[in-house]
Amino acid sequence: MIKGLRPLAAITLLTAAGLVAAQGYPNKPVTIVVPFTAGGPTDTVARSLGQAMAKPLGQSVVVENVSGAGGTVGATRVKNAGPDGYTVLLHHIGMSTAPALYRKLAYNPQTDFELIGLIVDVPMTMIARPDFPAKDFREFVAYVKANKTKLNLANAGLGAASHLCGLMFQSAIEADVTTVPFKGTADAMNAILGKQVDFLCDQTTNTTGQIKAGSVKAYAVTSAKRVPTLPDLPTMQESGLKGFEVGIWHAVYAPKGTPKAAVDKLVAAMQEASKDLGFRTRMSELGATVYPVEQITPAALASHLKSETEKWGPVIKKAGIYAD
Repeated sequence: MIKGLRPLAAITLLTAAGLVAAQGYPNKPVTIVVPFTAGGPTDTVARSLGQAMAKPLGQSVVVENVSGAGGTVGATRVKNAGPDGYTVLLHHIGMSTAPALYRKLAYNPQTDFELIGLIVDVPMTMIARPDFPAKDFREFVAYVKANKTKLNLANAGLGAASHLCGLMFQSAIEADVTTVPFKGTADAMNAILGKQVDFLCDQTTNTTGQIKAGSVKAYAVTSAKRVPTLPDLPTMQESGLKGFEVGIWHAVYAPKGTPKAAVDKLVAAMQEASKDLGFRTRMSELGATVYPVEQITPAALASHLKSETEKWGPVIKKAGIYAD
C-alpha cells in the first residue's frame, strides 16, 4: 500500500499510473526475444520485422537471442519479464508443439501470454549433402527407405522446425532413420555442407541462399504450391508424397498482464510492418508469406494456436518423443 492512502485510493492511483504509462508507450526501445540462435530462420524473420516495426512504434526494436531447449528457455524468459510491452517474444510453430514435447513446461502457451498476432508462414525444403546420389524427390524417398539404417537426418534440436518436419517425413514414408540434433540451424546446415550428415528438412529462410548457390542438393518444398523464389523445386505432394504439407508459422507474444494499450500499439505496429515494402520483399525473397492484416490480431492467433496444438499433439505422442 502507498503510505498515507487508504487501500481503495492506493489502487486507484496505481491503476491511473499504469494507464498513463501505457498511453505513453513506447518511450524506449522494444526488445524482441528470439528463442533460437542468431543467424537462424526465426532470427532472420525477427530482425526484418523489427526494422519494419520501428517506424510505426517510433522507437528502435532490438533483437535478443535466448536459445536453448527447443525455444522454451526464451519463451520462459518472456513469460517472466515485466508486463510493460518492452519485451516480446517471436516464436514459431514450437509454441503449439511444446506442450506435447515437454513433460515439465514452465508455461502454458495459450494462457500465460498476451497474444499479439501471426506474422509470416515459412515453407520447408528437403535438402541433402551436395553429393547425395538421388537425382529427384522420388529417387530421394526410395533411397532413404532402402538405406534407412545408414543415413543421418540432421535437425536443429528437439522441438525445432527441422525436427518436426523430419518427424512427419519419417512417418509419411514409414522409415525411421538416425537423427542427429545440433545446437541450432546454422550448425545443422554446416554439417550438411561438410557432408557430416546426409539430409535436412529446414525453412526456406535458412536454405534458399544455399540452394541458389548450388551448395546443397534440394529435392522438394513442403508447401501446397511451389515457392516463387524456387520455381524449379517441386512440392512433395506433386512428387508423390500425397497430403504432406508443413508450414512454419511465426507469431508475436507479450507477457501476461501487458496493458491493453501497449498490446494494441504492438498489434498496430505489426499490421503496418506487414505492409512495409522492404519487409515484404525480404520475406518473399526467402520464400515466406506475410499474413494478411486481418490475421495479425490476438483473436486470429488464439484460434490458430489452439488448432495447431490439437493437430501436433497426437503426431508427437505417436512418435513417442518427449523431454523433461
